[in-house]
Parts: sequence; C-alpha cells; structure tokens
Amino acid sequence: MIARINAVVLSAVLLVAGAFQDSVAQPASPAVAAATAYDVKANYTKYEFRVPMRDGAKLFTAIYVPKDQSKTFPFLMVRTPYSVGPYGVDLYKKTLGPTEDFDKAGFIYVFQDVRGRYMSEGTWLEMTPHKPSKTSTKDIDESSDTYDTVDWLLKNVANNNGKVGLWGISYPGFYVSAGIIDSHPAIKAASPQAPVTDMFMGDDSYHGGAFMLASNFGFYSSFKQQKNPTLPSKKRDNFDYETEDGYQFYLKHGTLGNLNKLLSGPEHFAWKNGIENDVYNDYWKSRNIAAHLKGVKAAVLTVGGWFDLEDPVGPFLTYRAIKKNNSGIYNGLVMGPWVHGGWTRTEGARLGIVEFSVKNSEFFQKKIQLPFFEQHLKGSGDAKLPEAYVFETGTNVWRQFPQWPPKQAQAKTLYFHEGGKLSFAAPTSNNPGKTTFDEYVSDPAKPVPFIAYTAPNVPQEYVVGDQRFASTRPDVLTYQTEPLDEDVTIAGPISPRLFVSTTGSDSDWVVKLIDVYPPEWDEDSAGNANAERPKDIPVPKIRKAGYQQLIRGEPLRGKFRNSMEKPEAMTPGKVEAINFDIPDMLHSFRRGHRIMVQVQSSWFPLIDRNPQVFMRIPDAKPEDFKAAAQRVYRTPTQASGVVLQVMPGGAH
Repeated sequence: MIARINAVVLSAVLLVAGAFQDSVAQPASPAVAAATAYDVKANYTKYEFRVPMRDGAKLFTAIYVPKDQSKTFPFLMVRTPYSVGPYGVDLYKKTLGPTEDFDKAGFIYVFQDVRGRYMSEGTWLEMTPHKPSKTSTKDIDESSDTYDTVDWLLKNVANNNGKVGLWGISYPGFYVSAGIIDSHPAIKAASPQAPVTDMFMGDDSYHGGAFMLASNFGFYSSFKQQKNPTLPSKKRDNFDYETEDGYQFYLKHGTLGNLNKLLSGPEHFAWKNGIENDVYNDYWKSRNIAAHLKGVKAAVLTVGGWFDLEDPVGPFLTYRAIKKNNSGIYNGLVMGPWVHGGWTRTEGARLGIVEFSVKNSEFFQKKIQLPFFEQHLKGSGDAKLPEAYVFETGTNVWRQFPQWPPKQAQAKTLYFHEGGKLSFAAPTSNNPGKTTFDEYVSDPAKPVPFIAYTAPNVPQEYVVGDQRFASTRPDVLTYQTEPLDEDVTIAGPISPRLFVSTTGSDSDWVVKLIDVYPPEWDEDSAGNANAERPKDIPVPKIRKAGYQQLIRGEPLRGKFRNSMEKPEAMTPGKVEAINFDIPDMLHSFRRGHRIMVQVQSSWFPLIDRNPQVFMRIPDAKPEDFKAAAQRVYRTPTQASGVVLQVMPGGAH
C-alpha cells in the first residue's frame, strides 16, 4: 500500500522556514499583479520539501495544497531554473496556475527548482542532454528527475487523484518536454509552451548558423551559473550598457572576442559555450530534446506565439517529433498572435501598431488551456480541441485544422523580376543587353540595422516592425508585387530559394517577407518611447499608410548552405544556390496590399556580423571584416524567389 502523508504530518516534516524569511518574491507580471480578487493563502496551504532523486540529490520543491479536503485533486507542476520563490512556508505566490481560473478550479500546485538551481542540489547543465539508456542510479537527466518527483508526490501528498499535469513556458517548457520522455504513467497532461528545443537550429542561440547576438548577450549577461543552494538576489543583476543605442554598443566592441571579455567570469560558461560551439556539433545535437521525444504517454498541448523572438521553431519541432514518434495520444498545437510567453503576460490584442482585434490571450486561457487540463486531469468532459488551433493574422481569426500545416496548402513560388518586381510568374527569357542580377555592396562597418530606432536590447515589436527604413538603403534589395486583387493566405513554412554570388568567401543572406499596407490607409498610431521627449518636439507618428509590416525574416550564413555541421567557403564570383526554410506562419495578405521580399547581408545587432571571409567568426579580428559585392540572380535557369505554402483560392 502506498504510504501517504496527510496535511498534519506534512506540516511536521516541513523544512524550517526561518532560513528563507529574508528572501525576495519574484516580480509579478502586470497581468498577475492585476489579479488580486482571489486569495491564494486563504484557499491553499503551502509546504516545502527537499525531494530525493535516485542519485541522492535533493531538489527543493514548494507545494500548495487546496484547503478543501472533501475531494481529491490532480497535481499541476512547473519545474524551473528561474526560482520557485518566494521561499518560506508563510510566503505565498500571488497566483499558482497559469491563470486565476486555475486557482479557483483547484489543483495541487508543485513548483521545483531544477537540479543545480537556487535551493536544489546537484550540478546544473544547460539544456541537460537526455540519456536514452539508464543502467544505474547515476544515469540521471530531466526525464528521470521528473519521474522521481512524480513518484514521490504520489506517495507523499494526501488527497491527490493519481494524475499529474506538467506545464511551463520557455526554459520551463523544455523541462516539460524532457519530463514526458518515457514518462511516468501518472503524467496525463503536458503543455510545453514556447519550449526551448534545438538552440542551434532556429531557437535561442543560432538561426541559419548566424549567432543571435543581442538576445544572447542580453540574457546570458545576467543568467549565470550559481553556487547552490542559494537564494535569489534582492536586486536584479542587469548588465550596464552605458547607452540606449545597442547598435553602437555592439559596433563599438566589434568582435565576439571583445564581447567575451565583458563576460569573462566562469559563471558565464553558458555564454561561452554558445560562442565556441559555432557549428552544429555534438554539443548542440545532444541538447536537441526533439530527437528524444519518445515514450510519451500523456496528452500534449504545445503552445507558441507567431511573434516569439526567442523560440520561434521550438513549438513546431516539438509538435512534429511527438506526432512522428508517439501514437494513440492527443497531440495538439496552438499558435497565437503572441510574443514569447505573451499568452500569460499580454492581452494578445496588439503588438506595436499591429492590431489583432480581440483579447486573444483570454480566449486561449478560457477556451483552450483550462479545458485541456480539466479534461485530462479531472475527466471534466471533452474539450473538443482540434489538432491545430491557430490564429490567422491579417484577417485576425482563429482557424482549426486536423493537422499542421494544413493539407490543402500548395507550394507556390514568388519570383524576383527586373525593376524590383515580384510575381508568381516565373522568369521566361533573358533580355539581351539587360542585367540578369541585382547587386549591392555589404559593408560590415555599416551593417543594416534590424530596427529604425535606438534600443539597448531586442524590442519585441521588431517582429512586426515597419521596414520602410530598410527598403531605402542601397545595401537592401527590395521586390514587391502589384496590389493584390484578392487575399493571399499562406499556411506553413516560408522557403527562400536564391541564386547568389559574392566577392567574399562567406556571406549572410537575410530574407524578409513583408506585408505592405495600401497607400490610402489613413489611420495613425503613436511612435515608440516618447515619454522623455521635450515638449517642443512633436511626438512622432507611424503612419499605417504604406506600412511595411515584417511577417517573417531569417538569415542563412553562406558557409552553412550545404551543411550545418561542416561549413564550406563560398567561391568568389561563383553562382551558388542558397536554400533554407523560415519558420511557419499563417497570414493573409489582404486584397489591395502588396507582398514584399527584402534581401540583405546583415541584420545588426540581431545577428552577429559576418566578416565575409571564411573563418571561425569567434576568432575574427577587426581587420578580418571586409566589404563584399553581392549579386542575386533572376533568370529562367537561376530563378531566385521565395516558396510560400498558399491556401487554395488565393494566389494569382
């Protein structure tokens, strides 16, 4: 018989809380701070434990148990590297579940500091590599730690119904994915949300082989290895850029080597590992959790945002891997009009000046997320969720599909033409005496910025930002269609297919897909960050008339055109194919709008600068950076363009 510890015994075996009384609660998001009606402390009792793992390490775990002892409840667990604070049995979180509705519905909430973080023992590894074969108690990973925790909870916490749910956003989303591999049979529902999945292949660290410079420096300058056990710092440890202009900050420091000097301590090992492992090697492969998503027994609801800066491909990799390797379970995908984790921190009604009509976060929370967990953890009816529940931008409606991408989407290519024209019609012939390519000079000393204004970091707005500033630069090629006669709806990956040459031996090829608003649009929206402007300077406006909204954009580092594992130099002057995929999107280009594609060779400091010389970029010196002439070809046999997955009835 399983031994259970009732509420009275639980309180007797609690950790002494006095050691934690001077800790500081984590700052609440605006959405959480506003939820003050429900009193968590009046309805839940908090306990703290050190839960033993199979290798002897003890993981700090906070448990909130409903005071209603008349019925049983399922567990809902978050495992995190970001602290389960506040610490101390008398200090409570303001909300426990994803929303206040969860708290009212009643779950046994479990929060655990993962191995080696804050109050948990052991050594923390970034994206802990999974071990498929476990032959001894020393073979541990996040799957085994989750299994051991679940087993302990079932045996030691009273009034549970024998069912466990997992959820988490971003890094905690990774721990959900890792926790359902060969999962404990009690885990019945899991929701990896914006899960970090494969950091080199399109998530946090590298996109197309290019290092995501500003985001990684901003994150790892404060996210460090810890001596543990340790309590959270009483103040945030933010890096001082000494400027609001990130473009000039990174240009001033020049090379990755110089930036390394700013983060030189051993506690910054994760930043250094990301820099040093600049190809898709065993370091990254061992951390690709999607490759191990097998033995999943739970219903899974993977959630992501179309405008996620950090983990745009993680949700798709997770959804597809689970579908490929696990049958007989519900495997759903939700994609909404959100930034990273925006479904919990924003209303989901707008981003920058782009509007999405309604409070889409509330719709997700009430109609999708809570019904999913209620169904699989409490048996509360059928949530009737499709396999793919996705938001269509442009028209601003939710769509349901039996799979993603939808089967009816058809591949159609938008081809580049002379004079900056873009069309679904392929080039038909070479015109004698006319150029068969478009050319620009890429100068690393003057890289193309990714935003038109100053910011020390990566503003979330950039993913829908106005690209008019870039379309006027001589080092950006711009192609656009005529105004559309009917809507064109794309659903799935976006795939640049370029024929290019360079005078260098390596170059970046950045491709951006853009929705151009009609010129007669008369609505204005306020610009960014105007609070500090002097009163005699008019507040700038961003006009929607002619607005060039970024829909998707990604780079491919030329040396990785054939393999992410074995980089190859480009031959100066040789025409070569550059083929890659940009993360999926569901968007309608409306009638009267234009579709635009921009091509450039820098995107700074979103990605690091390419010296345009074939070499290990982490070793580059200032003198290694060279200007290069870039050509993009557009002939019948070298027809550059972008392949879109178009829904029937749209393209012309």
